[in-house]
Amino acid sequence: MRAAVPNSFPFTAVVGMDELQLALVLAAISPAIGGVLIRGEKGTAKSTAVRALTEILPPLDVVPGCRFSCDPERPDPTCPDGPHAGESGTAQDVSAGHVAGGRAVRPARLVELPVGATEDRVLGSLHLEKALAEGVTAYEPGLLAAAHRGLLYVDEVNLLHDHLVDVLLDAAAMGRATVERDGVSVTHPARFVLVGTMNPEEGELRPQLLDRFGLTVDVVASRDPAVRVEVMRARLGYEADPDGFVARYDGPQRELAERIVKARDLLPEVILTDAALRQIAEICASFDVDGMRADLVTARTAVAHAAWSGRTVVEVEDVRAAAKLALPHRRRRNPFDEPGLDQQQLEEAINNSTPPDEDPDPDGSGGPGGAGGPGGPGGGAEPADGDSDPTNGAAEPSVHESAHREAAEPGVNAGGQREDVVASTAPYKARLLSVSAAGAGVAGRRSRALTEVGRVVGERARVGRESGRPHVLGTVRSAAPYQKVRGRSGPGLVVRADDVRLAVREGREGNLVLFCVDASGSMGTKKRMVEVKTAIVSLLLDAYQRRDTVGLVTFAGPEATVALPPTGSVETAVRRLESLPTGGRTPLAEGLLRAADVLRIAAVRDPRRRPLLVLVTDGRATYGDNAFARARQAAGQLAQRGIATVVVDCEPRRGVRLGLAAELAADLGAEYLDLGDVAAGNLIRTVTERKAA
Repeated sequence: MRAAVPNSFPFTAVVGMDELQLALVLAAISPAIGGVLIRGEKGTAKSTAVRALTEILPPLDVVPGCRFSCDPERPDPTCPDGPHAGESGTAQDVSAGHVAGGRAVRPARLVELPVGATEDRVLGSLHLEKALAEGVTAYEPGLLAAAHRGLLYVDEVNLLHDHLVDVLLDAAAMGRATVERDGVSVTHPARFVLVGTMNPEEGELRPQLLDRFGLTVDVVASRDPAVRVEVMRARLGYEADPDGFVARYDGPQRELAERIVKARDLLPEVILTDAALRQIAEICASFDVDGMRADLVTARTAVAHAAWSGRTVVEVEDVRAAAKLALPHRRRRNPFDEPGLDQQQLEEAINNSTPPDEDPDPDGSGGPGGAGGPGGPGGGAEPADGDSDPTNGAAEPSVHESAHREAAEPGVNAGGQREDVVASTAPYKARLLSVSAAGAGVAGRRSRALTEVGRVVGERARVGRESGRPHVLGTVRSAAPYQKVRGRSGPGLVVRADDVRLAVREGREGNLVLFCVDASGSMGTKKRMVEVKTAIVSLLLDAYQRRDTVGLVTFAGPEATVALPPTGSVETAVRRLESLPTGGRTPLAEGLLRAADVLRIAAVRDPRRRPLLVLVTDGRATYGDNAFARARQAAGQLAQRGIATVVVDCEPRRGVRLGLAAELAADLGAEYLDLGDVAAGNLIRTVTERKAA
């Protein structure tokens, strides 16, 4: 065994992360499971555990000189570097491995994909220099090729652009990567264990992408002081003497590595009985999961767990452990509900389902106390009981359930005025709100922007050794006039670094969508406030799907409050909105000024993310002297700063309409929508049309 990173923290020394370790080990035993998504707060050893895993994985036999790490015993017939049949060993170094009899041996590889990677870097691309200088269409492999037969690690996968996530998950599911661009047509093997880590506070993955991960683990720091002491002792000991600390764990590391090899060898012999298949199907059906991926992943995981436990027949403990890892992110839920698995429901589903055949364990090593018991990473999964950890217990109620319970508890504000909490109804598809002018911000799915992906709209000179997708035709035009001066005497072009032109692409960017919401008593009846909250939740759902950052400012009574600073966690914004009480006077000017202050600070912290202010109000201002005049003055200040704004008018449709929100929209230079126009497909009426009516 050879460590991938010298003196890296040992996998067996990670404390208090049994379920995480088990999920990683099972994915390493059976890559067909589909990888692992690790969700958790910062500082919970997510990255440490993933990087340490490579040290306990067995080394690989590879074909010497093959850039795609083909197996000498079963070389891929479509490998771009093939055919490999009959090749003999060379003296060429292969990833620090050594050549022996027509094959090279190298350690398992961990390939890290940076959040800012381009599609060319991931999939590979045309070798530009060879194409221009030699007229050869040569393919330069990307990260997927490097990760073949190893681990591909994406830290903060929820911040990765959607199209790159699609590329990764498609390759993980198909086991191949296909490149069709710039005259390159290549397909190559890309079978790897995909591991992603993320902090839910920074935003979620879209549900359809979440489902493509085989297993998911939610990790939180233990609240047990004894466990926290062990974590500190281990980390401080490692930092004080890395060599000595790693040496102390050499024995457990070797034992774990040998056990993984044995489990891999045993995997083809594990029997998944018809009764076990039926039990898995009944459990998945009881959780109302979509599609069949949950059933297949649970079955593969149960087989891997049985092999890990040294059994040749899948038992109920294997099914339980598999369901706990494969189903939490697949149960049907509302978009803003927390992922999780109701342990009591799982136990009831297991008890009510058809049990697997009670075949005796051939070698007697199975069962909770055997090789798959609590002694290994993750240990054997134990049935939940009344004393189980609350983080593994019943799933939290949905956003709407919590809000409806809170809605029945009216309160009184500091000024002695009554405040009521009302909940939204089911969200609908909201109209796309966007910043009109094209920007150059963070890649996303809302406003027009110049980004690294999208359609080509032009070309530009490269700055220094800047990387990016080249504009081939522009590069040829730049180099062509100088060929005689450069002494070209044959086919091809003489291309210099300053000839290279990069493609200018127009795509979509993500924005900071700041909601400034009137929560005063002027918003009218509870029914009207329900409509308002439903509209905002629908807009938040749209922001969730478009990977935006969101914030929430509310104003009622004597002041405006930042209910939620700009964050990637749209779920938190929904919870704050649903629990928002209404009542009191309307400090409209204070709300606008507070929103302007939030946007000013956000621009300093994240200057590339352009803001979009969504003001939700009926336009009335009732707090302080000259309330509406001060509100119009604050609106003018925002307009001078060029803040893109949408005003959603919440004035009742019946009765006398004052039209104050429309006047405010004119002062802001904002798009104006009636509350009913928030839904996609409804008629957009401009300010002029409304005044004419």
